[in-house]
Amino acid sequence: MGKTSQVIAHLAEVGSSDAASDDAARQPSCFGGLLDVLPAAIYTTDTLGRITYYNEAAAALWGCRPRLGTDQWCGSWRLYRPDGTRLPHDQCPMALALKERRPVRGQEAIAERPDGTRIPFMAFPTPLYDAYGKFIGAINMLVDIGEHKLAERIKRHMVSIVESSDDAIVSKDLNGVIASWNNGAERLFGYLAEEVIGKPILLIIPPERQDEETDILKRIRRGERVDHFETVRRRKDGTLVNISLTVSPIYDEFGRITGASKIARDITEQKRRQEQIALLAREADHRTKNLLALAQATVHLSQAETPDDLKSAIEGRLRALANAHTLLARSRWAGADLRALAIEQISPYLQKDNLRMVIEGPSVALEQHAAQAMAVALHELATNAVKYGALSAAAGRVVIEWRLQPIGRLSFRWMEIGGPKVEPPKRQGFGTRMLERMIQVQLDGELGLDWREQGLVCDIAFDV
Repeated sequence: MGKTSQVIAHLAEVGSSDAASDDAARQPSCFGGLLDVLPAAIYTTDTLGRITYYNEAAAALWGCRPRLGTDQWCGSWRLYRPDGTRLPHDQCPMALALKERRPVRGQEAIAERPDGTRIPFMAFPTPLYDAYGKFIGAINMLVDIGEHKLAERIKRHMVSIVESSDDAIVSKDLNGVIASWNNGAERLFGYLAEEVIGKPILLIIPPERQDEETDILKRIRRGERVDHFETVRRRKDGTLVNISLTVSPIYDEFGRITGASKIARDITEQKRRQEQIALLAREADHRTKNLLALAQATVHLSQAETPDDLKSAIEGRLRALANAHTLLARSRWAGADLRALAIEQISPYLQKDNLRMVIEGPSVALEQHAAQAMAVALHELATNAVKYGALSAAAGRVVIEWRLQPIGRLSFRWMEIGGPKVEPPKRQGFGTRMLERMIQVQLDGELGLDWREQGLVCDIAFDV
């Protein structure tokens, strides 16, 4: 038997003497001192499992000092199996090695200290025999695997995050060869992991963009990070997808850059929204400019004999434009219904007597330009009818009718009946000039005014 074995055997035998004290059992020797300074937790027992020796690392792991020659099997306050169930001391790895007289290698358990903290460990108990082959006890080495378990939990957690991410997460070496490929990458690019791992990342990069990969790898080798780089990649089916790419260097345990991790996010919907917002902004700008130009022209053409009359005229015409704008907004700019437009402009003058207005015609949605021009035209016709025409008399009424011609042209008629006798005006009034501006200039349409004795007839035609 070698000297080291003799010391270990001696340590096992010392505790079997009833007269041995703790101090005597732990008398230092050359080899005993060596065991004391080892970072691994080591202890010995006699054949009955009574602890005969333990080093400082074992006391630190247990968080207590067992009684030599009395406490059995293991110095832990309490023991648990890896699943958290209680493990009786007489069923621990050391007890098993003693009962079956065989080494037990790497069995896991959890030691609970008196303060309640728990330390997962692996045990390596080995039976001991003296020079004559007599079984004299066992020696056990306990390896604290707490940090290892923590690292495993962190690793599993990170793997779970990567695999459950909606983003494509890919790693590659410094030559651009794919090393890992998560579920998000499978969904985004259409390739299964086994189809791409070990192949160049150029597989998903369109030919005209492969210089991007060269530039990215150069930056990664310099230890740089690429943030939110917007580009285009190619799916397995050949379709292209807009992505935002973030690329970071991967370092080994020596701090050397060995590859890169890439996170690719599908920004197709984001791009679509941006384009839609830009389109809406352009449309809003265009509509606003048209509305302001029309309002400017309306104000410019408004004249009156007194400031109050001028103010009233401008307010009425701008209100007509606002009504048309409201109808367009309700339809999300799909078009303003001509019937609703006519009712909106004339109803305020009827004092809830809608029988004085007859409207006939098919459903027609006017786009912004036409709706605004017709709103002002209807306003002019209605205010003229209230002041001088059919709506100035109790029995008077207005008939509005229209039809759509096959060539996509709208024929609209305003006809007044039952009002005072009409005489053609001797000069062109402001209202007539406004109608001409709205129909002939704004809509490039036709305007006809027939001053019949029984009432004004206005015919309007324009393309819709």
